Amino acid sequence: MRMAPNPIPARQDVPEEFTWNLGDLFPTEEDWLREYEAMKTLGGEIAAHEGRLGKSGEELLSWLRLTDALSLRSEALYGYAACRADQDTGDPRGQDLRGKAMSVLVELQSASAFADPEIMAIPDETLDGFYAAVPALETYRRNLTRLRRMRSHVLSPEGEKLLAAAGEIARGPENIFSVFTNADLRFPPVADSRGEEHELTNGTFVLLLQSPDRELRRRAFASYYERLAAFKNTAAATMDAQFRQLRFFAQARRYPSLRAAALDATEVPEAVYDNLIDAVHANLDKMYRYVALRKKRLGVEELHMYDVYTPIVADADAKIPFEEAKETVLEALSVLGEDYVALLKEGFSSRWIDVYENVGKMGGAYSSGSGRPHPYVLLNHKDNLDSMFTLAHEMGHALHSYHSCKYQPVNTSDYVIFVAEVASTCNEILLMRHLLGKTRDKRQRAYLLNHFLDEIKGTVYRQTMFAEFEREMGRMTENDQVLTAELLCEKYLELNKLYFGPEMVSDPGIAYEWARIPHFYYDYYVFQYATGISAAVAIANRILSEGAGAVADYKRFLSGGCSTDPISLLKIAGVDMSSPAPVNETLKLFGELVEELEGLED
Repeated sequence: MRMAPNPIPARQDVPEEFTWNLGDLFPTEEDWLREYEAMKTLGGEIAAHEGRLGKSGEELLSWLRLTDALSLRSEALYGYAACRADQDTGDPRGQDLRGKAMSVLVELQSASAFADPEIMAIPDETLDGFYAAVPALETYRRNLTRLRRMRSHVLSPEGEKLLAAAGEIARGPENIFSVFTNADLRFPPVADSRGEEHELTNGTFVLLLQSPDRELRRRAFASYYERLAAFKNTAAATMDAQFRQLRFFAQARRYPSLRAAALDATEVPEAVYDNLIDAVHANLDKMYRYVALRKKRLGVEELHMYDVYTPIVADADAKIPFEEAKETVLEALSVLGEDYVALLKEGFSSRWIDVYENVGKMGGAYSSGSGRPHPYVLLNHKDNLDSMFTLAHEMGHALHSYHSCKYQPVNTSDYVIFVAEVASTCNEILLMRHLLGKTRDKRQRAYLLNHFLDEIKGTVYRQTMFAEFEREMGRMTENDQVLTAELLCEKYLELNKLYFGPEMVSDPGIAYEWARIPHFYYDYYVFQYATGISAAVAIANRILSEGAGAVADYKRFLSGGCSTDPISLLKIAGVDMSSPAPVNETLKLFGELVEELEGLED
């Protein structure tokens, strides 16, 4: 047997131009270490403010400005360390830097634990007087109002110190999951139908499932989940620990449920979560119709879970080198204006992006979430259509962060997760509309329609399935059930059958898929992918139909940070997420795309 060409390189063998430039954060590791040592000494400066925040507007302003400075320094310290750790999770030095950074952040949070209770204890009339006497406090009114809204969930200074100190332990399950799946979990190579072997990693798994070689897909699927099953109890124990720490903090802060605690901070009603699940359940017929179409187009007697990623239009998946992907993304997003395109070009040329997979690199893709000095984007780029869409997606995140950090003060520059997926998905939709507008070729158009359908399927149906699974895990934990491997597999397989329907064979291995999903460690995050694409569909349609006015509104949204609640922010862009209309329109679009694809002959 022969190994497939282009094995995954070691980190040191990746050309510099395809790696991110962490020197923009700290020129050298020694500079980072000096800042680390300096930040370890800040406890005294923080302590000097204790007991004084309600004394005067000037005292309160001094503290808030200090927290801004600490936020910027912490962001840089942790950002550098996290990137170092993620670029090679097997490098102990990177893990050490991240551990050091997290330790400092926890120490600073613990030292600052007095602040929230003190601010909440300020009488309303006293705070009104502070605003009148010190106009500069107006910059902080939004965050002070949000904080004081949480009065019933904030503990005494001693209690807050205890919770802050527990924060480092609470991150244990997520860190264990990350190191286990990215550094320790290894898979044997898998052979295709001709006997040629291919490397199987977290980064190549979905790529192999996209292969037209069904035997390769089947073997990759079987090998991957057999390996996960071998560690099912470890994975379940880690998941159980995650939900138990969520329960600890929810109960400590007097929330009625884990989910209520997670969503309250972002000002998103729990009804939005449940309404999404209900709406998707009501539209599963469209998903079943798509599954039946996929089965028909692939020409298989049985459609298996390893058949859900491969293109259903033969030979239409062209190789798209990274340079071509960048140019196409620039063309597609030109509707957002010259200033937006200029920022994209700057990111491409100034090494904001870590492009290709290397041994030990964290799987998947992300944008750092910070715009200072600029965003950092991690990719595991493959030269295909999916990776081109990932590039557009992550740069949407990146430029959202850039705009919010540029136009908002520090304390309102960090947008909440409910709107976090809107800009990224809007970029994807604009890219898809651009590509569809360029071709009338039936085969190419069918391929693009399938990709668009898979995007909605993966972002609405699949993420809603994840959200429902997460809701069930929270309920089980609240009922004192241990999240065993057997319980998790049973519930996950049940939901997989519900969401994919009778035409899909839910292979036994898929019951272990929960063990590979990092988003289950992000605290009720995933439902916002589905709400996000619904908002993005509405925004993209408005941009393409209305032009400059809609673009201007959209950029106001991008620049909004958390200056108001997320529902109000989206209304700036012309979308009302308090209404079910955006979700219903997206599912209606899915049905229309299925119908169009059904009408295209090979």
